[in-house]
Amino acid sequence: MFLVVYLIILVANLGMIILIRMDSQLQTPMHFFLSHLSFCDLCYSIAIGPKVLVDLLAKGKSISFYGCALQFFIFCIFTDSECLLLAVMAFDRYKSISNPLLYTVHMSSRVCSMLVAGVYLVGMVDALIHMTLTFRLCFCGSNEINHFFCDVPPLLLLSCSDMQVNELVIVTISGVLVSYCYIILSVLKIHSAEGRFKAFSTCASYLTVVAVFQATMLFMYFRPRSSYSLDQDKMTSLFYTLVIPVLNLPIYSLRNKDVKEALEKLENKMLF
Repeated sequence: MFLVVYLIILVANLGMIILIRMDSQLQTPMHFFLSHLSFCDLCYSIAIGPKVLVDLLAKGKSISFYGCALQFFIFCIFTDSECLLLAVMAFDRYKSISNPLLYTVHMSSRVCSMLVAGVYLVGMVDALIHMTLTFRLCFCGSNEINHFFCDVPPLLLLSCSDMQVNELVIVTISGVLVSYCYIILSVLKIHSAEGRFKAFSTCASYLTVVAVFQATMLFMYFRPRSSYSLDQDKMTSLFYTLVIPVLNLPIYSLRNKDVKEALEKLENKMLF
């Protein structure tokens, strides 16, 4: 079952990236950001999936200290980048709703490229900080991680060091939430009921993904260490490492009219 879901994530997200790159109608800021969302989903699934598959088949389930640090680092880069990318996509939707006539000027290809570069740069810096702070801790007693990958909660439970600094630097989601508040406020300023309905229907998929992704992140990382439950955490981690990358495609991409048309065009080319 895990292998099937993992292959769906690989094929679907890679296919979406290629489709957006190849189709001239999808060369817009929104689709540019969608391709990077698929890239983030693909990368953090790759960071975890192969090792989980090996552990399912192997008798001995082990990972080296440096292997654990590397997995943690890659996973952090792309989950942090996805959080920030959702904020950038919120900003893009805000611009398209609040000032549609100047949208193409404000969201030029140069601006979009700089925003995405900033997303990955901040993601890498944040991941490096988290990795350094987590793996400098003293790990006492058992070295068995009660989890299917190296994540913050199970690693902190193994430590006997003071972890106040670690808990303080967990990245906040205020940027994403503030961005979506701007979207809602700009929609509410639209005078006609028809205009408001159209704007909300445009943003519905974005709000759905943010709600699902951020609620999961809040549950996982924004609570006291004493309330960690590894059985619950495993299920939650499984949800955002496997289920969310699969859900992002139908919620974001396959509901998009331009993506549907591009897929139909590709299907017709393959058939004839």
